[in-house]
Amino acid sequence: MIAVLLSWTVHLSQYPHPGEPPIVEYRPHSFFVEHACFGKEKCKVAGWYNNNGIVYIDENIEDQDDAITRSLYVHEFTHYLQDLSGKYDNNDCADQQKREREAYSIQRQYLNKIAGRFVAIYMDYPPCPGNS
Repeated sequence: MIAVLLSWTVHLSQYPHPGEPPIVEYRPHSFFVEHACFGKEKCKVAGWYNNNGIVYIDENIEDQDDAITRSLYVHEFTHYLQDLSGKYDNNDCADQQKREREAYSIQRQYLNKIAGRFVAIYMDYPPCPGNS
């Protein structure tokens, strides 16, 4: 599944194929609260890319294979491709927001093609480190 979803991500994003997929690891939701939401308990994150070749997916959805779950992988794989491309500065808050917008756009494109209809995805930008 990972190779297929990476191919979809490459196709939709127009980033070059990296040859190798990112490492995918499954973690408990508490991991996302700590790392992606900076300790905020109201954390709805189920996937996170660490800007170092690893995509983390919430272990609660590891065995799910629906279109929404697959689109989460596409979203995170977009971040992997963005990182490899060097297009965005991972330490710049404005660039972080641009890459989120791009990842959500590619995720929506994937869902629209797979589901055959418009699927609403609501963007939830993670806070920049140090910002409330």
